[in-house]
Amino acid sequence: MQQLNEFVVSINDALTGYILIIALFGAGIWFSFRLKFIQVRGFGEGMRRTFGGLFSKKGEAGKDGMSSFQALATAIAAQVGTGNIAGAATAIAVGGPGAIFWMWIAAFLGMATIYCEALMAQKYKQVGKDGTVTGGPVYYIRAAFPNGFGKVLAAIFAVLIVFALGFMGNAVQSNSIAASFHTAFGIPQIATGVVVAVIAVFVFSGGMKRIAKVTETIVPIMAALYIVGALIVIFANIGALPGVIRDIFVGAFNPAAVAGGAMGATIKLAVQKGVGRGLFSNEAGMGSTPHAHAVAKVNHPVEQGFVAMSGVFIDTFIVLNLTAFVILTTGSRATGLTGAELSQYAFSSFFGKAGDIFIAICMFFFAFSTIVGWYFFGEANIRYLFGEKAIKFYIPLVCLCVIAGSLGEVNLVWNMADCFNSMMVVPNIIGLLALSKVIQNVHNDYFKTHTLGKKKNK
Repeated sequence: MQQLNEFVVSINDALTGYILIIALFGAGIWFSFRLKFIQVRGFGEGMRRTFGGLFSKKGEAGKDGMSSFQALATAIAAQVGTGNIAGAATAIAVGGPGAIFWMWIAAFLGMATIYCEALMAQKYKQVGKDGTVTGGPVYYIRAAFPNGFGKVLAAIFAVLIVFALGFMGNAVQSNSIAASFHTAFGIPQIATGVVVAVIAVFVFSGGMKRIAKVTETIVPIMAALYIVGALIVIFANIGALPGVIRDIFVGAFNPAAVAGGAMGATIKLAVQKGVGRGLFSNEAGMGSTPHAHAVAKVNHPVEQGFVAMSGVFIDTFIVLNLTAFVILTTGSRATGLTGAELSQYAFSSFFGKAGDIFIAICMFFFAFSTIVGWYFFGEANIRYLFGEKAIKFYIPLVCLCVIAGSLGEVNLVWNMADCFNSMMVVPNIIGLLALSKVIQNVHNDYFKTHTLGKKKNK
């Protein structure tokens, strides 16, 4: 097991150390300038559409797709998972506080990239003979390269996402739920894994309609619960906040200057862990959330692009930041803990035993909603690769991974998930860059008749 873990780590180091940073930063910078920093200009419109959709009951998920908010909720369900609780903690423990700064940079640039992902997912979505809507990177990759190369690249992406999210990724989510429940309640991890798998089967078997209902219900509740709990801890330690912010900025460029930081932390390590865990958290550029944005019912692809950007903002600049500030303001990183255990310790330092329980409950909602979202993303690619009939085999395989993941070795499970996530980025970014002109045209088409969501009078 140790040898396998070391092998996976070596591959992942090569990917996250160079390829991932170049691909994500490069694409983010390219699209930010090409689209005149749409993540800034379109921020207000994204928030308006997001929170307007929260209180709107328009649109019902069915074979013909989801409402725009349901699609966003499904995307956020996948984005806001263990990466926000366990992933942020691991990044701080290994890369120091500076890793948070690089998460911010990756997220800011990623907002432009995910905007493009949503545009292309909408433009190239598919409608089956029975009216079922589906979409995702496999379809826009094929459109970018309408030849044998496109078929191969799309197939590679489809296989990677099934393993990255449907199998290994969901094992990670289950592992975090089981570990946190064991810490909080002493429940055997296998028991938690079985219960989560049973609930998952019920949701999966209901198709797109049930998945949309679950995510649009869970996401606002879990986000509000976590935000309130985290803010209580942060305000209780508000005096430490200025020093924490200083450590984040200093640690981004001079990790050794941050007292009590991770031993041996370097700028490279801070960047690597910040980008890697940031990707695992907000998924911008990874090619996962376009599956949800593709099925949204909107009048123009750009409308869903605005909404997609707000998902990254909520995930990283709100939820993930809260985890980081809780850990850093309570001084919990000095404990040497990592993952969900570090987050639990930070909350329990203020709430006592209730902190463990609070994180366990949040972890369940965060991770289970991610299991649902990632199943949905994987399902779209199983359908692409093998057809509709293969779904009945995919559901039990995902549930087996959920059960097995609850017992897995934490480091190996996380490292394998990171590795597959990183590999997914490459074909997705290649496809997006090849479609740069198409993205520009779709973007320009909207702004010829609209100004940040408001229709121009002719």
